[in-house]
Amino acid sequence: MNQDFAGQTAVVTAASRGIGRAIAHELLNRGASVTITARDAAALRSTADELAVETGVERDRVLAVPGDAGDIESRAEAVKRTIEQFGSLDVLVNNAGINSLFGPLVEADLDEVRQTFDVNVTAALGFTQLAWHSWMSEHGGAIVNMSSTAALRATGDIGVYGASKLALSRLTEELAYQLGPKVRVNAVAPAVVKTVFAEPLYSGREAEVVKRYPLGRLGIPSDVAKLVAFLASDAAGWITGDTVRIDGGQLVHSVIA
Repeated sequence: MNQDFAGQTAVVTAASRGIGRAIAHELLNRGASVTITARDAAALRSTADELAVETGVERDRVLAVPGDAGDIESRAEAVKRTIEQFGSLDVLVNNAGINSLFGPLVEADLDEVRQTFDVNVTAALGFTQLAWHSWMSEHGGAIVNMSSTAALRATGDIGVYGASKLALSRLTEELAYQLGPKVRVNAVAPAVVKTVFAEPLYSGREAEVVKRYPLGRLGIPSDVAKLVAFLASDAAGWITGDTVRIDGGQLVHSVIA
């Protein structure tokens, strides 16, 4: 088993299930100690127990810190407890995101728009600030943000989510410029991945949705986790400021014959 994160510590937000859980699993398998965060404390503790068993690591290498990524105090608590328990914060994965708005932008509730940007963009910056000031400014590190292919093309129904993810990709570029050479900052942009979060985008019509993917299937969480781990690792040591698409070919579907 590749142990390229041995001796390192990672924080993965929204990691009780789905893509975040898969990222935590991948990093643990590759030697890291991992802090996972999410709002549901019971689900988070259960996930931490499961991850330790699945990866064969000691339970104290998985720290569960309940909290809302959009809350300032929750972010500070996660970073503080990570450094207290593990002594470092080498990798930050800003995976937390919400998508509560469907339909025309002209009908969107502006309070929900603000909340979407707060969780999807501002929270990522908040975690980055904490990671920088508490550890990375002196010791270096890597940050990976969770963008989306919805940031790259019009969607028709999840426009607020897409706009927030485009802002996150732009934030990624600016942070890469400002924090280099100490810290590399990249983002990944998945298409539809089979998670509870994305179910409304494919449930009941998966066969129809898959027709838009040249590779003939939707993504699964481990697809994204492997890419995130690569970007956070030394193997990607000359990559920063990029948003890497992982979409089964979705965005090359509408080609000109």
